[in-house]
Amino acid sequence: MTDLISKTESFILQLFKDKLSNIYVYHNFNHTKRVVESAEYLAEQKNLNEEDKLILLLSAWLHDTGYTISENQHEEESKRIAVDFLEANNVAQDIIKSVQKTIGATKIGAQPSSEIEKIIKDADCSHFAKGYFKEVSELLRQELRLRGQDYNADEWTNLNIEMLSFKHQYYTDYAVKNWSAAKQENLINLIEEKEKTKRKKEKDKLKAKYKAQYKNDNPERSIQTLFRTTLRNHLKLSDIADTKANILLSVNAIIISLALANIIPKLDNPSNQHLMIPTLILICFSVAAIILSILSTRPNVTSGEFTKEQVEKRDVNILFFGNFHKMTFENYLWGVKEILKDKDYVYEALVKDLYLLGKVLERKYRLLRITYTIFMAGIIISVVSFFIAFYMM
Repeated sequence: MTDLISKTESFILQLFKDKLSNIYVYHNFNHTKRVVESAEYLAEQKNLNEEDKLILLLSAWLHDTGYTISENQHEEESKRIAVDFLEANNVAQDIIKSVQKTIGATKIGAQPSSEIEKIIKDADCSHFAKGYFKEVSELLRQELRLRGQDYNADEWTNLNIEMLSFKHQYYTDYAVKNWSAAKQENLINLIEEKEKTKRKKEKDKLKAKYKAQYKNDNPERSIQTLFRTTLRNHLKLSDIADTKANILLSVNAIIISLALANIIPKLDNPSNQHLMIPTLILICFSVAAIILSILSTRPNVTSGEFTKEQVEKRDVNILFFGNFHKMTFENYLWGVKEILKDKDYVYEALVKDLYLLGKVLERKYRLLRITYTIFMAGIIISVVSFFIAFYMM
């Protein structure tokens, strides 16, 4: 018996290696070996005699060999392969017929009629009661996908729940007593997983719904982004204008300092009289540029107060510090609360603040443009004057 079983195992290993397609990631040698081990274990619990045990183990090794020929009616193909192999090894005909009958019992929906058939049925589905059920089940799903039957995760979970709940049962006393509880635990895990997935989908659906509704009906976030970006741009432009004004102030101050220190003291000399007019032109334009630079950065003085009537009529921008710095906190707080009562008033106050900032920027850049023009003209006229003075000299 042992020699025949060893020959059968070697035959199956070589057969699957040479002829079984790679798409069979479930119905392969690993599955067959798992069924054989489970069948052998159940046979020991039942104390089968040697002949029945031989029939059982031969059937377990040979029951899926038909997949090397065809996935359709593979049980029939498995029977033919079993007959050819067993006859080649001089196995008795009554054992061969019993093996054929036992292999036929592994077909889905077939009802076992003997103890051997019950054992192989339970062994073939032993993974239903194992801790690795989920991994083995996923292998079967992937095999079916490769064979053209694609199931998504939800569909596969439902199929497994249906199988474990209604379509499968254990037949041997040992499996009913010892494996049913573990099978029920795997079933409970599947149901919990299904409910968890369902809750997650409902949550995601509600989230997407509220997100779409928020996006369509409540555009506050976009409005806030608009005001935030525009205000940041205004402040950045104001900083740039102040920097440009400081540059002009520094450059012209240096020019005047150099003129006062190096040129004007030498104008007393009669030989340097021709430099008088060019130097004065240079100094005058520099002074004009300094004055305009100061004007472009000089802040306006405001009253620092507003009245309740102005707030109610929306005639004042209380967001600008220059309009409230002289007021008490209580009065200013009242004004802010008045704005917050009306969303449109809030937006109007923000728009007004941006508009007035824009007006200040317009004044700064207009004065800066004039300043740069005067500075450029002063440099050109001064240089030309120096050339003319030297030429006339």
